[in-house]
Amino acid sequence: MFEAVLTVCIGLAEAPCRDVLLPGFEAADKAGCEAALGARDDAKCVPLGQVLEVEEVAPGVFAHLGRIEEPDGQNLGDVANTGFIIGERSVAVIDCGSAAWIGEAMWRAIRQRTDLPVSHVILTHMHPDHVFGCAPFAELGATFTGHAALPRALTDRQENYSDSLSRLIGPQAFIGSKVFPVTRTVEDRDELDLGNRVLHLRAWPNAHTGNDLTVRDDASGVMFTGDLVFDRHTPALDGKLRGWQSVLSEMQQIPLTGIVPGHGGPFLDWPDSAAPLVRYLDVLAADTERAIAEGQRLGDAVQTIAESEAPHWDLFEAYNPRNATVAFTELEWE
Repeated sequence: MFEAVLTVCIGLAEAPCRDVLLPGFEAADKAGCEAALGARDDAKCVPLGQVLEVEEVAPGVFAHLGRIEEPDGQNLGDVANTGFIIGERSVAVIDCGSAAWIGEAMWRAIRQRTDLPVSHVILTHMHPDHVFGCAPFAELGATFTGHAALPRALTDRQENYSDSLSRLIGPQAFIGSKVFPVTRTVEDRDELDLGNRVLHLRAWPNAHTGNDLTVRDDASGVMFTGDLVFDRHTPALDGKLRGWQSVLSEMQQIPLTGIVPGHGGPFLDWPDSAAPLVRYLDVLAADTERAIAEGQRLGDAVQTIAESEAPHWDLFEAYNPRNATVAFTELEWE
C-alpha cells in the first residue's frame, strides 16, 4: 500500500536525503521514488530500514511489544511498548522507544496503514526507553504532549540517560536519538481530537514516577497506561510506593475494554491484569514495613524484601533491589 515510504534517496555522496523524503514522501513504488527525485542519474532509491511490528489491538489502535530485556547491543534498545492511534484527521503516537531507529520504524508502520499526518506524540513518562526515539515525528512537526512535571524531569535526566543508552546499545544504534521539548502539558486532564476520535489524557500523582500520564481512547475503550502497569517485566519504582498503590486502586475502577501496558502484553484485560502488579507492590510494602519494624539496616533489608515475588517476574535481580531501596527510604519516614 505504502511500500515506497521504506526508501531513501541516495546521491553521489551516498548521503541519505531524509529532509526530502521523510516528511511526506508517498510514491507508490520505486518508479515513483525516482520520479520524485527528478531526472538525476546520480540518485537512486534504496531500502531505508525495517518496519516496526505492531498489533491492531482494537480498530485503529496499534501496539508494539518491546522485549522483556535490558537494553543492549542485540535488542538495540527495543525494550518498551509503543503504539499509535489513527483518527479521521491525524495520528497520535504514544511513546516512541529508546532510539531514533525505533521511531523511524514506527513511522513506516504508520505509513503502511495511513497517509494521515502524525499530529501528536504523547509521552507517558520520563524513562529513556520511552522518549528517545521521537526524532522522525519532531521532523514532521508533531506536538509533544506529557505530564506537567515531564519537561523538568527530562531536563534533569536526559544527559545521563543519553550517555547510558548510547553505551548500552552502541553509538551507531543511538545515532539521531534525543529528547524533544514537550510543548503541551497536562496538569490534570486533557483531550485530543484526532478527527471523530477523542483521546482522554490524565496526569497522575507521584506513582511509578512523578510524571505518569495515561491515554484512553474513547472510541475503543483501550487505555495506554505507560509504566503504571507492568506485565512479566519486574516493576520499576522511581516515584512513591504509596502513591502507586493508590493510583492503581483508582485506575481499576475505570471501565475499559483493555490496556496496553508499558512492558509486556501488549494487550491485557482490565482490571484483572492489574492483579500481579498490585500483589507485588503489596508484598514490597509489607516486607519493607516488617524490615523497618525489626530495625534492619537498609543494606540487609534489600536482600530479602519481596524475594517471594522472584518466581513471578523477569529481570527480578535487575529491578527489585532498587525498588526495595526506594520503598525503604520512603516508608521509614512514615
